[in-house]
Amino acid sequence: MSNNAPRGVRLVITLAGRRNAGKSSLINAIVDQEISIVSDHPGTTTDAVAKHYELLPLGPVTFYDTAGLDDSGELGELRIKATRKVLWRSDVAVVVVGEEGITDYEKEIISYVKDLKIPCMIVFNKSDIRAPFEEDITYCRENDFPFLSVSALDGSNIYETKQALIDLAPAEMKCEPVLAGDLFSEGDWVVCVVPIDLAAPKGRLILPQVQVLRDVLDRDAVAITVKEREIEETLMNLKRKPALVITDSQVVLSVAGDVPDDIPLTTFSTLFARYKGDLPTLVAGADAIDSLEDGDIVLTGEACSHQCVADDIGRVKIPRWISQYTGKNIKFEVYSGHDFPSDLEKYKLVIHCGGCMLNRTEMLRRIKECKRRNVPITNYGVAISKVQGVLERVIAPFNLY
Repeated sequence: MSNNAPRGVRLVITLAGRRNAGKSSLINAIVDQEISIVSDHPGTTTDAVAKHYELLPLGPVTFYDTAGLDDSGELGELRIKATRKVLWRSDVAVVVVGEEGITDYEKEIISYVKDLKIPCMIVFNKSDIRAPFEEDITYCRENDFPFLSVSALDGSNIYETKQALIDLAPAEMKCEPVLAGDLFSEGDWVVCVVPIDLAAPKGRLILPQVQVLRDVLDRDAVAITVKEREIEETLMNLKRKPALVITDSQVVLSVAGDVPDDIPLTTFSTLFARYKGDLPTLVAGADAIDSLEDGDIVLTGEACSHQCVADDIGRVKIPRWISQYTGKNIKFEVYSGHDFPSDLEKYKLVIHCGGCMLNRTEMLRRIKECKRRNVPITNYGVAISKVQGVLERVIAPFNLY
């Protein structure tokens, strides 16, 4: 993959530390480019700066350079809060320590990273100025933190830092998670049903559809792409049955009626429920729809920000379908992008998009946080299949039960 790899499939590596610890210099040294502004003046980096990079053999990653942990004032507090938000969706954290050594600032962020169960390493920067304090090395060893002494200025141990980051990457990030390829074989035909409506992006397909099509081609199967009104005729004209039909969730009911029961059927969103998240948990979460009551609040989680259109799936269609299914007066609230509410307990259910713009770590962390707060969570495709009465058929290819 290259710098054009979707952000949702990139490993996120975040550098955190105090002002002037050399975080920007370290990123520049790792990627061998002048990306972040470097200055002797503390606080040069005010907002998280992202840099895409190919960390081979691991693959595409995004490095985040963050504001200093000792930033001050009201604006500084907001910057530190932004740093924590970036860490919340990170796969690997690097705590960069300057010549002052490990202080309470570093220990506080290390504790935060540990609570999130993020793999973490300590980098003692500026080894050209002085070696790490012995008590700091002891602290790392006693807490089993991997550490390195580096110099972003002269390049000392930069290669070793890259290797350590590769070693720290979660095991699931070192192997490609399965999207759809285990549901068909080489030479099989896979029919993809892609409706074109007001919400469809002009001149292109949405990312889940593109990724599934690429997955089919990569596995030397045959992808046949049609709109929903063409599916019945297409199946009649095929010389053999397809191994799988994958449809957009918005038309799953009509497609299910046109696809014979002996042909496996699922949805793009259900595939992403497994690829990015935890399919059994999201399926179980859909049961909460049956217990919704008047006045209950449901959270709609969107991974991307976009202008709402007349038939928007998350803001219009799903609320309408759920209200019709339950017959209840339910309130819906929407959170977009990387925002996720801290007061989850007020929601009776979270319905999340497929998460194509999130990395797997952030999606799983959202699911785990909902489970920790005893708030059921499902996703668009699973919820739609539930209220349309076809959920059992849609999840049948995955042999969950």
